[in-house]
Amino acid sequence: MQFTRSCARALALAAASAAVGFGLGWFFAAGPSLCRAGDLTPAPDTSFPLAAAAGTDTDVSGEDTAARRVCLTFDDGPSRTTPAVLEVLEQEEVPATFFVVANDSNEHWLPLIRQAQAAGHEIALHSASHKYSDIYRSPDAFWADIDLLRQRLADYADLAQVQCLRFPGGSTNTVSHKYGGDSIMKELKAEADQRGWRWVDWNVCAEDAAGEKLSAHEVYRNVTRGSEGLDRCIVLMHDSPSTATTAEALPDIIRWYKDNGYAFCTVSQLYDELA
Repeated sequence: MQFTRSCARALALAAASAAVGFGLGWFFAAGPSLCRAGDLTPAPDTSFPLAAAAGTDTDVSGEDTAARRVCLTFDDGPSRTTPAVLEVLEQEEVPATFFVVANDSNEHWLPLIRQAQAAGHEIALHSASHKYSDIYRSPDAFWADIDLLRQRLADYADLAQVQCLRFPGGSTNTVSHKYGGDSIMKELKAEADQRGWRWVDWNVCAEDAAGEKLSAHEVYRNVTRGSEGLDRCIVLMHDSPSTATTAEALPDIIRWYKDNGYAFCTVSQLYDELA
């Protein structure tokens, strides 16, 4: 099972019928960030209302480009891949959102967070450890991990500008169930809302962290096929040490969106526009 165009379109259409209101589950709720088939749920989380105008159709079938928006998002960095990603973004003059981690394995690269934020990119929270068995033992364990992540980011980012988070594995992951029970993600999403966090998943997946190393062409294909016909895209990619081909594919991915009439924005910018 892969998160392909058909999955993305089904997700968008399902959420289009939701009531208007607050919550960043939107139509962007999806499967786990590692895109492993065994961790995907049969249907994405659409319990939160679509934060857009009532009656808005999220699938324009390639006709009206006036309201098209795309958020390029990168998980699991910074790493040795991040400089190449930042270079492309600078050359193409487009913003992105980085859902970062901070642990011993990427301590050397943490100053890149300061560089990214200074360049106008959004810094958002992912996990200090990204270790499912630790962070999903309980809600308290998850929030302790987020607190630790914020502590580690304090020297590299203006935390007042950090508003969003992405749950490791996504908000509908099943891998967390073996550690914290079947209801833990529901609890965490409710607590995230109570704490004022804008949590967000995705509706387009590059599948670049699924365990099999993809070529730049395969990454490009997955992103563009998943985006066809969608009015608004939140694209899941990775800037981890093993995803150099994603950086290689990025110029062509950006060109495809530009050629198809999309405007680029950060997750928070899109949220503010639609809220």
